[in-house]
Parts: sequence; structure tokens; C-alpha cells
Amino acid sequence: MFHDTCRSEGVVMAAEVSLEDSDICCENDGKGDEAGTEQTSQTDGENSSASVPNVSNGDDSDEGKEMVELKIIWNKNKYDLKIPLDGTGAKLKEKIHTLTGLPPAMQKVMYKGLLPEDKTLREIKVTNGAKIMVVGSTINDVLAVNTPKEVIQQEVKAEENKKEPLCRQKQHRKVLDKGKPEDIMPSVKGAKERLPTVPLSGMYNKSGGKVRLTFKLEQDQLWIGTKERTEKIPMGSIKNVVTEPIEGHEDYHMMAFQLGPTEASQYWVYWVPAQFVDAIKDTVLGKWQYF
Repeated sequence: MFHDTCRSEGVVMAAEVSLEDSDICCENDGKGDEAGTEQTSQTDGENSSASVPNVSNGDDSDEGKEMVELKIIWNKNKYDLKIPLDGTGAKLKEKIHTLTGLPPAMQKVMYKGLLPEDKTLREIKVTNGAKIMVVGSTINDVLAVNTPKEVIQQEVKAEENKKEPLCRQKQHRKVLDKGKPEDIMPSVKGAKERLPTVPLSGMYNKSGGKVRLTFKLEQDQLWIGTKERTEKIPMGSIKNVVTEPIEGHEDYHMMAFQLGPTEASQYWVYWVPAQFVDAIKDTVLGKWQYF
């Protein structure tokens, strides 16, 4: 009886051990399946990721934009350029830099006058096939100049500060006392405008004769015309431009173009409309003068 009981308990224990082993095997098999599924999923994910091409944000792409074709002319060289019509003047300068190597800050870009940097080509009404004139010197060219323009301008400005207002000086009063010319161009006080497409006329020179200013941007020249003759002056040879409002008529200025190294070479023009003063200085001297 005792032996039968022991044998019966042993059978039960053996059965329990067998069941536990079976559970462990099933559990391990399950983990293996999960690991296999996980590995397969990971591999599939990697393959899927590898098959996706790199997509650009398109920030620098001109695709889909309305383009305009331009002819860039600089230093007797011509370049073809295609640029978005809604690009700004500053963006055009960057493109010109890429083409010519001329830094944007040293460029004078002309299209019906000095091209503004903050407006788009569409706003400026640039048309397809338009010719864009570029004037400017490389840094090496500027450094090669014996007397930099900015040095001359600083010296002139220092001298001006020591003197009485220009319009009160005797040499200028004899011209200003003649009064405002009847055929002078209208002025707009406090305004800034681009150069007109026609010559600035009706003004006086130092001798009291009539004078007109014509800005030949294609040749980078300033034409100073009188009744007797017309002087064609390269803008690059003009060292400085001095201006001062006329007392009692602040909507007009007196202006001098310094054609040589000293003040003795200044060519004076009286009754220049105030709205064109900044445009004249920028066109003649250019922003690159400060480098």
C-alpha cells in the first residue's frame, strides 16, 4: 500500500514537471516569434527609409517662378542672366557678384537710373531682354588708387565745418542774388526721387550762365552742358560731390562736383531740385566709395 501511494505521487510530480517544461518552451517560442517579428519590422523600416529620396525644401529653387532674362553689361563684358521677376535689386546684385566677382557693395547697377535694392524687378518694371548696366571696381582696383575718395571727402568735410555756410559766401552770393531761375525744374522738399530720364536743366553755374546736367549711365559719364559747349566727364574721375540747401529756398540746393584733387577744381551748379540730390550723389560716387 505504501509503495502504491509513493508511485502515484511520483507520477503526479513527473506530470507537473512535464507541464512546466512545456509552458517554458511555449513561452520561449513566443518570445522568439516576437523578436523575429520585431527584427523583420525593423529591417522593413530601414529598407523603407532607404528607399525614400531626399526632398529639398525648395527655398533656393526658382521652379514655378516667373522669370525674366537680362543682359548684364560690365567692364565691356556681357553676361546673360535669368532671375525671378519678383527678386529684389539686392538679389540681382548677388547674382551679378556670382557672374563677375564684383562684390554687391561695390556695384552701381543702372536701369533707368540707379536700381534700388529694396524693390523687386517687377516693381521697377524690368522687361524681358532688358540691358542692365553695372559700374564698379574690384577691391584691388580701389586699393590701387593713390588718393582714396573717402579721404578727400573727409578733408573737404573738415574744411567745410570751419567755414561759414556756403550760400553766405561772397563768391556764391553774386549768383544766388540773381534769384531763382524762371525755367528751373519744380522741386519737392523732403522727398527723394530717382534721376529723371531727361536732363536737369534751368540751373546756373558759377558765372551765372545757364547749365544742364545729363547723366549718361551707359557711358558712366556726366555731361555738363552750357550754351557754349558740353563737357563729358567720366564719373570715376569725380572725387567728391558737395551740396548745401539754399537759405530761404531749402527745396533747392547748390552743388559742386570736385573734378580734381583740390577745391579749386570744383564746378558749381545752383538751384538743383532737392529731391534729386541723393540720387545724383549715389549715381556719381556710388556706395562702394566707402570701402
